[in-house]
This record gives sequence, structure tokens and C-alpha cells, in this order.
Amino acid sequence: MSRTGRRSRRVGMTTILVTGGTGVLGRRLVPALSGRADVRVLTRGTGTVEGATTVRGDLETGAGLPGALAGADVIVHAASSGFDRRRPDRDVGATRRLLEAISGDPHLVYISIVGVDEIPLPYFKAKFATERLVEESGLPWTILRTTQFHDLVLMALSALAKPPVAIVPRGIAVQSVDTGEVAGRLAALALGEPAGRMPDMGGPRVEGLDDLMRTYLGAVRRRRPILRLPIPGRTAAAYREGRHTTPAGATGVRGFTEELLSRVRADGTLESPAT
Repeated sequence: MSRTGRRSRRVGMTTILVTGGTGVLGRRLVPALSGRADVRVLTRGTGTVEGATTVRGDLETGAGLPGALAGADVIVHAASSGFDRRRPDRDVGATRRLLEAISGDPHLVYISIVGVDEIPLPYFKAKFATERLVEESGLPWTILRTTQFHDLVLMALSALAKPPVAIVPRGIAVQSVDTGEVAGRLAALALGEPAGRMPDMGGPRVEGLDDLMRTYLGAVRRRRPILRLPIPGRTAAAYREGRHTTPAGATGVRGFTEELLSRVRADGTLESPAT
């Protein structure tokens, strides 16, 4: 049975191991934890991460994981393979290898996505299956689902605006959330007691993609007609129904426009969303 109640920890500073510590979220999460815990970042390489100790381990093969996980009070599992068309279930395998390498009963914190149980994307199905692995692991656990990060929406708009006509899916809105705010929430959960499934977290507003495209084009000083293209299929229908949004969980403060304007340079070019 899954354990989500109170548990004792060793005396002293909590040791937290972060997977995905060099990703978009991880780069904001590590500073949020630094100074409040002994932070370790799992890596396959030899690089360093400011504010953390790097430990070697490979979620793809399982190599080095037992040693890297040894002594961790909390594991924040933020690693994700992203949209891998050839291997959409990579996250499931990686999480299974992570769980097999764990000894003891560390608090396992997992970051997921709003709508993984309702939108029939292979990647979302894999995230939902990963949630179930965490829940059935027998470890104390916490799961937080959030809406899409501003970074992802910004990258999508940038790609859609490259042709002479900017194309956006008709009838789809997003509720993107600030990555730093998600990192702060995740850090608080990692430093707290296991809490099971947390209320979903979303950005401050639900906004149509066509409106966001107009905002984007104005910010980067680009003139483009906008074509609202109808998209068929179950996945598009789920997005039109807003299954990926959480109006009741609109706890985010910083909106998409603030994020966009903070990235626009004086010449109208845009800093990479991945920085």
C-alpha cells in the first residue's frame, strides 16, 4: 500500500536528489532548494551544477543508480524524455529503473501534467502510467500536476510564426504557468511531508492561442496574418474542451505576457525559452 503520511528523517539537513536537474524546470528547482537542503543532481555526464553535488547515474540503463540514490531522504523525479515519437514510453521505463534502485523509504516527489488521464497523447499516457508506478511503489509519495510552462508555449508560438502565415489550432486555449513558480511549489513539497496527489497548479489565466499569437507577433515586431486552422481527432477535441487546463487551480501569478516581454531584446529578437 502507498504511504503518504508522516515519516521520520535523520537528524540534520535533508538530502534531496533531483533527477532532471539540468532541464528547464530543474535549473529553477535546484536554486530553490539550495541552502535549504543537501542537494544532489543525478547526471550521466561529468558536468557541475551550481548549488548542488552531481552524482553519476543513468535512468536509461540503470547504471550507477543504487549508489547515486544511497542516503537520499527525498527524490524529486523531474526527468522527462519529452515527446519521443519512437519511444513514447521512455519515462515509464526510466521510472521503473529508478524505483528498482531505491533502498529504504525516501519521499518520492513526481512532477506531472494536467490532463494526462484525459488527453490521448502517447506522451501523456506515459506520464499517467508513471504516476501509477509512483503511487503503487510502496514509498511515501507526492504528485503535483501543472499546466504547460510558459517556455513550452513560447517555443510553440515561435515555431508556428516562422512561415509567412502564422497558423494556430482553432478553438484551443492554454493556461501556461511560470516555471519559477512551479519550482518554488515543488521545493516546498520536497521539504514537506508526503502528501499524495496535490491539487493541480495552473497559470493565472486561460488564454486563446490566437490571442497569444497576436501578443507574440506584436512583441517581436513581426507582421503575419493568423490562420485559425481546425484540427480533427480526439486529442484536439480534448484540448478544445480544456482538459489540459485547471481554472480552479489558477494559483500562478506571473502570466505569459510578462514572461514574453522579459525575453524580448531591444532589437525585437527573443531570448531562447530554454535559457
